[in-house]
Amino acid sequence: MLFLIALVVDGALAGAIYALIALGFVVVYKASRVINFALGEWLMLGAVLAAAAVNVLALGLPGALVAASAGMIAFAALFNRLVLRRLVGRPVISLVMVTLGLGALMRGGSAIAFRGIPGAVALPLPQHVVTIGGVFLSTDKLVAGAVAAVAVATVTAIFRWSRTGVALRAIADDDRAAMASGIDVQRYLAIAWGMLGVLSVLAGTLWASVASSGLGLVVVGLKVFPIVVIGGLDSIPATIIAALLVGVLESLVAGYLDPVVGTGFSAVFPFLLVIAVLFTRPYGLLGSPDVRRV
Repeated sequence: MLFLIALVVDGALAGAIYALIALGFVVVYKASRVINFALGEWLMLGAVLAAAAVNVLALGLPGALVAASAGMIAFAALFNRLVLRRLVGRPVISLVMVTLGLGALMRGGSAIAFRGIPGAVALPLPQHVVTIGGVFLSTDKLVAGAVAAVAVATVTAIFRWSRTGVALRAIADDDRAAMASGIDVQRYLAIAWGMLGVLSVLAGTLWASVASSGLGLVVVGLKVFPIVVIGGLDSIPATIIAALLVGVLESLVAGYLDPVVGTGFSAVFPFLLVIAVLFTRPYGLLGSPDVRRV
């Protein structure tokens, strides 16, 4: 029983970070309907910038996160102004190819620009194991999960109650109507991509610091796509639920099925789950079906 509880708790902590990563995808998709296939590369660049700020600029972790976030916001603003604005009204495949090309450019450019710099930042926490109800948990994973949960709650509150969130939701519903009502669509699209930059720094740093699976950030970015599909692409609450669900189920599969069917089945399981969801609910758990009057 304790083994089961430990797997569930560990999966929930991983699911909190998954939710934070997935929100970076959903925020951009809700505002601009752009499917960002370079999400893993954004995470990688955010984590590397934070590591460079710590190891090269000798900043503390808070200062490094601020500096890296500023760099990612500038990168997002540049990408939005130079590339995305030129693709307004173009076919969806153009946007897909642009994000794929951007991912390749980010991977190659980061390898050259940050050669020799560690890609992870050690959290300033004692490496202790705490016991809660007989379940052993590491302090770094507990803190990372708590930070991710607070960040997820903050982003959700911004979308729910702030003027920026209302404007982004209006743009997601109908960008032309939003523009007609006086909303500066381009400005808020830049804000959405800037939020992706900040989330990439935080989520990338947390995953690179505490993840013990050995998965690189680019691969983690790919693992998040089943989560956003299960959640419904445009629903923040459903994305959070799907992230926790996938994290817990992945942990249970790794603990119980991997020793039987072979190591690595837990990595494939989310993709099998998304296939099952697509057969039963093609628009996700709480996603909105695209209904049009003809």
